[in-house]
This record gives sequence, structure tokens and C-alpha cells, in this order.
Amino acid sequence: MTQTVSSALSVALPTADGGTRRHELSAPREWARPSAPFATRKAYAAAHVIPPVGADNTPGTPASLDWERTLAFRHELWSYGLGIADAMDTAQRGMGLDWAATRELIRRVGAEARAVAATGQGATAGLSVRDLVACGAGTDQLDLATVPEGPEGVRRAFHAYREQLATVEDAGPKAILMASRALAKAASGPDDYLRVYSALLDEAREPVILHWLGTMFDPALRGYWGSEDVATATNTFLELIAAHADKIDGVKVSLLDAEHETALRAALPAGVRLYTGDDFNYPELIAGDGERHSDALLGIFAAIYPAASAALQAFDAGRPTEGRSALDATRELGRHIFSAPTFYYKTGIAFLAWLNGHQPGFQMVGGLQSGRSVTHLARTFELADQAGLLRDPVLAASRMAAFLSVNGVAQ
Repeated sequence: MTQTVSSALSVALPTADGGTRRHELSAPREWARPSAPFATRKAYAAAHVIPPVGADNTPGTPASLDWERTLAFRHELWSYGLGIADAMDTAQRGMGLDWAATRELIRRVGAEARAVAATGQGATAGLSVRDLVACGAGTDQLDLATVPEGPEGVRRAFHAYREQLATVEDAGPKAILMASRALAKAASGPDDYLRVYSALLDEAREPVILHWLGTMFDPALRGYWGSEDVATATNTFLELIAAHADKIDGVKVSLLDAEHETALRAALPAGVRLYTGDDFNYPELIAGDGERHSDALLGIFAAIYPAASAALQAFDAGRPTEGRSALDATRELGRHIFSAPTFYYKTGIAFLAWLNGHQPGFQMVGGLQSGRSVTHLARTFELADQAGLLRDPVLAASRMAAFLSVNGVAQ
């Protein structure tokens, strides 16, 4: 955007004590799109979904999606060189997006990616469907309340996984084996995890991404990999990876523990990528330590995608300090959006998409737009502006002021 913004453009933001303070918006920043696919790092932005304005977003109702806008946002991410991680927790799996809508999302984004791959140029030139999109396969078609503990529950989880893995592979995207609430409930120890995942990896047609999601993102995943002790769980995870390295493209780890991720990255077999899912510490993990770096599969990238693209372009150009600086400039925004309770981070992602004109209303499936407070979202707006991520400040200020006014904050 090239719109000139007057220094008088400001919004009255709420303060914790019930007052307000004026925030003057910055001029929009120009972000360059890459002219070729990224070479030194592979990155997927986990995208959210957009409901129609007139949809019934009551919690518990079947999800309805605005397909035109949902797919248009994915094209926006592709244009900045990022792959799409779809049908993931960012898309509200387990928090409003049911399996029927997820299945349709996977099919539609797979078809869209095939069209992009067939005509790719610039940032998407020569990329395959699997480069362009990876989709989550889980077990959320099961009613968790009816899944028993023990062998029968493990069996049901396995067959649910198989169904979803086939759906993803038939559609064309790379498969991401998501963490399963059903398996976490049913499994009696690490051997159950090893059996289920080993069988799935044996059946997978092409290498997949394994996803380890921490309890800060989903409390129902406590004790994943058979232990609440992270070191013990990591040993089981590595045992699985070592036995099936040829079927594993990479692992996505979302534990928000940079030290653990760095150690795990060093322990992975050659050829297995570490896709950071650490939305707190991604700058240093992606920048790396001079010997190793993490690739990325991040929800925060859906919010900061122009800056993320600029950083990846700088790394490719041999300017690591510039790349790290571009990511560091977004760190405070990332930490705020993913602050506790972390599983409501999706609300901030959708809020920024609305402020930036990617959806007509601030709505989410399952009514999740109510997942954050007014003051939290006001700070999200402020930090996004400071990071240069409001592409049209006039539109963003207008929408922010209207949102605040409706919520009782006088402008």
C-alpha cells in the first residue's frame, strides 16, 4: 500500500484502569514479495479460516466457511513465498472447525495448490503441491466422549487417523500427522504411540510431518508420547523417528521451549527437518546457531507474513543479521498473540486479518472471536502497527475505532 497517512490519524485505545490513551498510527511499510522460491529455509504459515458474514457461528454448530475469502488469503500467503499449513489448530481444529468442513477445506486447498503449481511463477515457480501446502490429519471425527481408554480406544484412533491420512494424500498436500486427543485419552503408555504411528508411517505414500503439540495449545494432549516428563517423551519421539526416518519429512514441535527444540534438532537423523512451532522463540530458532537452523511451520506467520517473507529473503541473500532483525521486530507481537491462555491465539490471527481487509467482519467459526478481551485486541492492533504490519492504516484505524466504539470505548 502507498497511502499517505496523516500524523493526526489516531485511535483511542483502552487502558487496564478503564481509561483511554491515544495511539498515532505509523505510515504503512512497503514489503517486497520474493521473485523466486526460498532456498535456504522451508516455511509454512498455518492459515486460519473465514466464515460468511451471515453464518451461524454459535459454539457447537457445524462450521460454515466463506470459501472465496478463505482461499484468497492462502493466495496472499503464497504470493509472499510461504507454503500453507492448512487444516491445523490455527484453522480451529478442535475449536469450531468440524471434520466435514475440514475435509472440504483439504480438498479445496489441494485443488487450488494444483492450479498454482501448474502455472507457478516468481515465488511459486517450480514448486510442487506438497511444497505449497501441507494439511493436518488427525482423529477429530471421533466423539472424544465415547472413546474408551485402552486397546479399543487406541484401535479407533488408529482407524480415524488412517481415514484422514488418506483424505490428505488423495487431495495432494503433504500430510501432517497431528497430535490426537483420542490417542492421548486411550493410550496406556509409549508403546501404544509407537504402534499407531509406526503403522501409519508404514502406510503413508510419501514422507509426512510429525506434529508434537504442547498442552499450552491443547490441555487434552497431556502426557503425549506416553509420559508427562518431556525428556522421557522426547526419547520415545526420537525412537519413532529413527525407525522411520525415510517416511518423515520433518517434525513440528510446539512446546515453546527453545532449549529443548535446539537439542532435539541436533538429535534428528540426517534429512529430517525441524519445523519450529515455537511462536515465542522463532527468531533465534530460524536464524540458527551457525551450524543448524530450524525451518518453520508457524501460526504467527499468518499474522506477520510480510515480515517473515522479508526475513527469509534476507537469509537467502546471505544477510543473516538483517533476517534475524526482521523477525525480532515481530517478537513482541508474537508473544502477545500467543500469551496465555495460548489456545486462544487464533482470535488474534483472525483479528489482524480483519484489520487488514482479508475478511469483511471480525467473525470466527464457533464464535471464537470472543476468545480475547478488548484490551488484548487493542494491544494486538498497536503492536501490529509498530511492526509495520497494518497494510492500510486508514482502513485498520477505521475498523479498530468501530470495534472499540461498539465495545464501549469512546473515540
